[in-house]
Amino acid sequence: MTDTTDPTRRGDLFVGVAGHRRFEGPTTGDERAILIDVLAAQRSTLELKCAGLGTELARRSVEPSTLSLLGIVRHLADVERRWFRQVLAGQEAPAHFSSGADPDGDFDGAVPDAAIVEQAWQAWRTEVAFAERFTIEAPDLDVAGDDVWRGTVSLRWVLIHMVEEYARHNGHADLLRERIDGAIGL
Repeated sequence: MTDTTDPTRRGDLFVGVAGHRRFEGPTTGDERAILIDVLAAQRSTLELKCAGLGTELARRSVEPSTLSLLGIVRHLADVERRWFRQVLAGQEAPAHFSSGADPDGDFDGAVPDAAIVEQAWQAWRTEVAFAERFTIEAPDLDVAGDDVWRGTVSLRWVLIHMVEEYARHNGHADLLRERIDGAIGL
């Protein structure tokens, strides 16, 4: 097992964030509790990677890519909304930042404007809160919805997919944040 307190490690759990407990949830037992905790840790990781930044979140650190921390926040707000509101809850809820006419609006619209940054965080927090409530209130993990790409999907599959989605983008966030101000960490 890796010692996370080893001072020779390249990065700490996250520079400047003391006492944050992302990885202390259950590792055995109830499947729903484990999935909820792992996804919550991924969501918290995104927040930590963005901590302390304002409009710098819009910096595109890997030219010519349009990828930015702010774009990731906007993208994940739309992803949360799509899977939990549209697919599982069956709500008619258009994406916040992208559309058929502007499929990359989540990333392209991520500009260094304080109001845009606040709007992105508000949308993301609203969608995460909805997803958390939906997951807790669902009678079981076999609750299903119909998706135009995947067909019928269960809440179980969506939770696993969301962990994968966040993990991929948190890897991007690691590199983007380091380019912005040198901050590193798990």
